[in-house]
Amino acid sequence: MLQALMNMISLCWKPFGGQDGGERFDSVSVIGSHSGGGGIEGRDGLLWSRDMGKCAAGDFSMAVVQANQVLEDQSQIESGPFGTFIGVYDGHGGPDAARYVCENLYRHFQAIAAETEGVVTTDTIQRAFRETEEGFTALVSRLWSTRPSIATVGSCCLVGVIFQRTLFIANLGDSRVVLGKKVGNTGGIAAIQLSTEHNANIEAVRQELKELHPNDPQIVVLKHGVWRVKGIIQVSRSIGDVYLKYSQYNREPINEKFRLPEPMNMPILTAVPTIISHQLHRDDSFLIFASDGLWEHLTNEKAVDIVHSHPQAGSAKRLVKAALQEAARKREMRYSDLCKIDKKVRRHFHDDITVIVLFLNHDLISRGFVRDH
Repeated sequence: MLQALMNMISLCWKPFGGQDGGERFDSVSVIGSHSGGGGIEGRDGLLWSRDMGKCAAGDFSMAVVQANQVLEDQSQIESGPFGTFIGVYDGHGGPDAARYVCENLYRHFQAIAAETEGVVTTDTIQRAFRETEEGFTALVSRLWSTRPSIATVGSCCLVGVIFQRTLFIANLGDSRVVLGKKVGNTGGIAAIQLSTEHNANIEAVRQELKELHPNDPQIVVLKHGVWRVKGIIQVSRSIGDVYLKYSQYNREPINEKFRLPEPMNMPILTAVPTIISHQLHRDDSFLIFASDGLWEHLTNEKAVDIVHSHPQAGSAKRLVKAALQEAARKREMRYSDLCKIDKKVRRHFHDDITVIVLFLNHDLISRGFVRDH
């Protein structure tokens, strides 16, 4: 049983040092596919956590809880000459797209940033997303004859990049990053959502889809109280989901529920992220990056208050547990009983949840990350 649990997730801890050898930073990738989790600090059933680690922008706390048969959330935090890279990838239809993104998006980002000697711009991030989407689409093409179902797998992608004193946030789908910002000298903290979400339950997203597809009265459909694109999927942007982007993949032998009744004349979903830049201020205390499984149960304000009101160590695990307690309360059951429910069945109560809390160290950010020579 223990080995089966360990096989579900791997955390790879790679120390990353500055030029003077004084700072040692952890590079973490949670790809959920291989055995050997030597860096796991905490494990409680289907919940894994790292209470505290270090990166080029400060300290971080990380936690993941599994609900699906196979973990579909993937994530990473990396330090490099540019600064810090955080990624949360919420897969759907299977883990393949999220794993692909976790293994390739940062690699593309590094290569593109190297072309400009480590300078990061909005275009750097856009290109990394584009190359990742193109790579996954090529993978679907190669596997179409032997494994066509991969055409129906996709992933939301939430990325944060801290370069010098600028925070870039890029998002596809409905994962979210929330900033905890100090309110003057009051001791209070404000919750500020930085990411833009692409979910058909948001009116502005439905309006965008209707404007892009004016001749399609079924571009968004309300089913069982939930708005869905073409009555199938909630998110309007993702990596993968090529069956809703290219007509050659929207046909047999993929499952009938994914096949559209009319020809697809243009892509329905897009992989172009919304990117914002935020100049970091010393009142900016911490960032919460999380897949939508967390936000389904906690408001921005509640999440920020939980982090602010407790010690930094274990913050991500504390947020995950608060979400699970709320999920249990909604189903009129005890948290302890929810934790006894096995994966797959657990998905009826909550989603896979990934949380990374980054506590900003402004002195470290101001000094910058010194490139090795």
